[in-house]
Amino acid sequence: MTSTTRLPQDSEPLPKKAGPRQWLGLAVLLLPVTLMTADLGVLWLATPYLTADLHPSSSQLLWTTDMYGFMTAGFLVIMGTLGDRIGRRRLLLAGSVGVIAASLLAAYAGGPQTLIIARALLGVAGAAVLPSTLALITHMFTDARQRATAIAMWVSALSVGIAIGPVIGGVLLDSFWWGSVFLLGVPVMIPVVLLAPLLLPEYRDPTAGRIDLLSVALFLLAILPAVYGVKKVAEFGPRPGHLAAIAIGVGFTLLFVHRQRRLDTPLLDLRLFSHRAFSGALLTLLLGMMALNGIEYLVPQYLLAIGGLSPLVAGLWLLPGAAGLVIGSQLTPVLARRARPATVILAGLAVTLVGFWLATRDGVPIVSAALALVMFGIAPISVLGTALAVGSAPAEKAGSAAATGQTAYDLGLALGIAGTGSVAVAVYRDDVASAAPAGLPADALTAARDTLGGATDAATHLPAALASDLLTAARDAFTAGFHTAALVSAFLALATAVTVITLLRHVRPIGSDT
Repeated sequence: MTSTTRLPQDSEPLPKKAGPRQWLGLAVLLLPVTLMTADLGVLWLATPYLTADLHPSSSQLLWTTDMYGFMTAGFLVIMGTLGDRIGRRRLLLAGSVGVIAASLLAAYAGGPQTLIIARALLGVAGAAVLPSTLALITHMFTDARQRATAIAMWVSALSVGIAIGPVIGGVLLDSFWWGSVFLLGVPVMIPVVLLAPLLLPEYRDPTAGRIDLLSVALFLLAILPAVYGVKKVAEFGPRPGHLAAIAIGVGFTLLFVHRQRRLDTPLLDLRLFSHRAFSGALLTLLLGMMALNGIEYLVPQYLLAIGGLSPLVAGLWLLPGAAGLVIGSQLTPVLARRARPATVILAGLAVTLVGFWLATRDGVPIVSAALALVMFGIAPISVLGTALAVGSAPAEKAGSAAATGQTAYDLGLALGIAGTGSVAVAVYRDDVASAAPAGLPADALTAARDTLGGATDAATHLPAALASDLLTAARDAFTAGFHTAALVSAFLALATAVTVITLLRHVRPIGSDT
């Protein structure tokens, strides 16, 4: 496989060192990246409010939270390959318009089903945006060190979204209805639509050919049933229907791989996986993000429900976590020039283990500090995993490589919620059922076992003493589930460390001669 870049006629030759236009273009690319995590952060804070308004079941609530990640994971490779064919800037613009439309639908959703659909559409639109940003960064920054810096800024944009999302969301939730938090996408994406044609170069693979629609169908039939099955097994156990969904996904995966090997212009170039660094980076991203998101999405709920904080104050307690990710993201490229990526990632994982241990303790300051340590320690995986995945591919396959890396990233986030989150839900349900006060009405017990929000709502219709006992049992059960999620995430971090030692220890420092 050659790494020679062939530019189509509508592409402008770029200098070895990026200039002012490239850095201004990067600022435009960081806007939608920031929005993606800001949307997730405000959703976590809005969860108790939309639960009280829309009354979703626990399953619907989990789907609302992770539907975006599932759909993004399902469509990232497809969109990344589409961008290689029609142009990455063009795909970015189309995705930005889609984000605006889906954000409006989510903001005014009248029921949990509509909200889940809106989150799914946001996932598809996000799948068009995210690989476009990474692929354009790869094209705009050809110098290895500048590219690493740009990717570190890309990861920092994720953390900035985490930082500003809860704060802005807290302000909105204190003044408006829960749907207002989804309207953030509109003012953020409009500048992208207006400025991208002026500052961003267009680039596409001149040899890409047409997209094979059968490959698209096979890919979706491979990944979506498998992810659904894994989610349901984690939530309800290995029931026949759930195992069948996984088996269907595996079967279509084999068919997808078989077809890609036969095509001259495949949807996913499987030759990329022959690079040890590429495969190792993908697995590291997958496991690392699973470990992170196993507790990340539970922390805001802990601050609100257990800490008794308002949305705005809870958002402020989330700032140390965002700061940890920003600092870690900016420190990583500096360290990676002097030490091997594997060494930097392993050092970060050691910090995350301390954070996960701290998360098994109680108290708002302790949980906030735990999240900060975890975010700081995970930052090298976000920066170096993405850089290794994109950098190990030739420039004309950057869109496909970026999309595949982003698929591993977002699938890890989604599976972290679905898997570890479902374990937390299972612990919560069992503990509530065993600790519920005697004399509790059956409908109140059913609501309490469904979600913590259901327990809070049920308590408003009970005598004071019974309501207090129920809330105490529900909060203790949620805390036990949170602690269990932290332990599971710690095991995932250890599995990530084994992967790094096995597959990435040979990679030399960034910018060094290979």
